[in-house]
Amino acid sequence: MVELYHHFIYEGVLFQMIKNATIDKQVTHKTIRAFKDQTLTEEQLTTLIEVASHTSSSMFMQQFSILHITDEQKRMSIRQISGQKYVGTNGDLFIFVVDLHRNQSIRHQLGKDDGRLHQTDIFLQGVEDTVLAVQNMVNAAESMGLGAVILGSVNNNPKALLEVLRLPKMTFPILGLQVGIADQKPQLKPRLPLDAIFFENDYHEINVSDLKEYDEIVQTYYDLRDSNRRIDSFTKQVSSKKLGAKKTLRDELLEVLYNQGLCLK
Repeated sequence: MVELYHHFIYEGVLFQMIKNATIDKQVTHKTIRAFKDQTLTEEQLTTLIEVASHTSSSMFMQQFSILHITDEQKRMSIRQISGQKYVGTNGDLFIFVVDLHRNQSIRHQLGKDDGRLHQTDIFLQGVEDTVLAVQNMVNAAESMGLGAVILGSVNNNPKALLEVLRLPKMTFPILGLQVGIADQKPQLKPRLPLDAIFFENDYHEINVSDLKEYDEIVQTYYDLRDSNRRIDSFTKQVSSKKLGAKKTLRDELLEVLYNQGLCLK
């Protein structure tokens, strides 16, 4: 049965939100970074891949592939690239790849040239396909009582990652995903208030002063966390070195994409 419950007030209007099992999982999503020393069952793995394969796809080009990383040496190398000690330890590790190589190969076998495959537009469509597939798999994993963490950190060194994965031209690993049985119970991380991200027709500028209450909530969240204790408000994080001017290996992303034959036009 679907129930309605009061959830938020926006511009003085009281809104109601539909409640069901799927939505409950989505609005209580918690990133899991500690997993039990246990891999997915064959049925769980098959289910997750099947769900990912049914993700919405731009122009039905299905421009993504998934690598299931079970080789311990590769897992260790990816962990070193990410700089996060939990990556590739327990649970199952996946790398989601923007894959234009497959469609390039199909075109060549049918006597066609590369067409628009080197255009930035086509690459971005592949990114969209791939990121949606990642989120679909996360939703499916959590519906089965599993935990998951999306890993943008796998691209901390994009050149090294390509070497570890031995990927062909016209591909690019965009995100990692680790799935398994949760071995921690983190708190629910507070999100921006809806009136800071949701607008009717026209974009609204945000004032830092409008986020004072949210900053206090975030500070409390970090102060009460079981691990990695820190007291950083959201606005302080935005103004910190996270987004500050500094050189990292991620700055080589465009060069790597060019070398892979992507985003040339």
